[in-house]
Amino acid sequence: MPVVARAVPENQAAAPAAPTRPGRGVTALRGVGLIAALGALVLVGLLSVWVGTRGIPFTSTWSVLWNPDGSETSIIIHDYRIPRTLLGLLVGIALGLSGALMQALTRNPLADPGLLGISLGASAGVVVAIAFLGMGSVLGYVWFAFIGAAVASVVVYLLGASGRKVATPDRLVVAGAALTAVLYAFNSAVLLLNPRAFDQFRFWTVGSLSGRYYDVIQVILPFVAVGLLIALGLAPSLNALGLGDEVGRALGLNVGRTRALGAVAVMLLCGAATAAAGPIGFVGLAVPHVARFVVGPDQRWVLAYSMLLAPILLIGADVLGRVLGSPGEVQVGIITAFLGAPLFIALCRRRKLVML
Repeated sequence: MPVVARAVPENQAAAPAAPTRPGRGVTALRGVGLIAALGALVLVGLLSVWVGTRGIPFTSTWSVLWNPDGSETSIIIHDYRIPRTLLGLLVGIALGLSGALMQALTRNPLADPGLLGISLGASAGVVVAIAFLGMGSVLGYVWFAFIGAAVASVVVYLLGASGRKVATPDRLVVAGAALTAVLYAFNSAVLLLNPRAFDQFRFWTVGSLSGRYYDVIQVILPFVAVGLLIALGLAPSLNALGLGDEVGRALGLNVGRTRALGAVAVMLLCGAATAAAGPIGFVGLAVPHVARFVVGPDQRWVLAYSMLLAPILLIGADVLGRVLGSPGEVQVGIITAFLGAPLFIALCRRRKLVML
């Protein structure tokens, strides 16, 4: 249900609109849409297991999927494609939820997981691991990427709350922009002075699901699970926060606690996703707008749709990259940029990007 923007006089501030309670028919329609999205996710997951650089008949794929027999086909399906699909599922959920949370917490329709410097923090962790510690595998520097994302989140929050002031959305965004500039300069300086590190880092920074196995999934799964639970638990509070800080406090909302928990959830989700797959753009930015366009401003539905639509986009982009680049592949970060940018532009042209 799209949101209609209201015109207000120039001398009167626009008050945020509260999500209205939908009727039973609207709720049922949203539920059906959620089930349809889940079905689409299952379908895209099956395509990801079936389609690859090596052609395998669907009947053979389906057979070894449920009855592994140790054959070469079974090894390809179970050791390479299934872990890749599961990683795409986790990373997609993390990016979709973190993007929706960022836009709700900052009330900024252009916010994405990279706005607070989390993605650059993870990148800085990887640069340190590669350039100074000699890490050479994804599993080796995934922890450094997550630590970098966590440190960046803490620094942004401390800067935003400095001077005995509350960490408001505007202050957090400014602090994030400043930290992003510093981290970008640090990464560039280290990589330009270390060609070996640059050669290895460039394969990570493009964003990819290939070359990741069950061990990487085991590392990020707890963080994604905790971040998901926090995000879904904050949904009612985010609706109250959308009315403004003062109105939220009048309704009994602890604004500081809500923002702090939201920041923790974004750190866990975005940090885990970036650590495992590299910085992947436009998923966390565009998908929440698609969800909001379909179901309206109610954050409970926006978060639920975002956590399904984002992995659909990510896994679908990964499958498309395998098809377009055959016999090689095009990295998923490149495909999501090509798919996400036109989608986001189309949404901008259809309606004003306002957080109502």
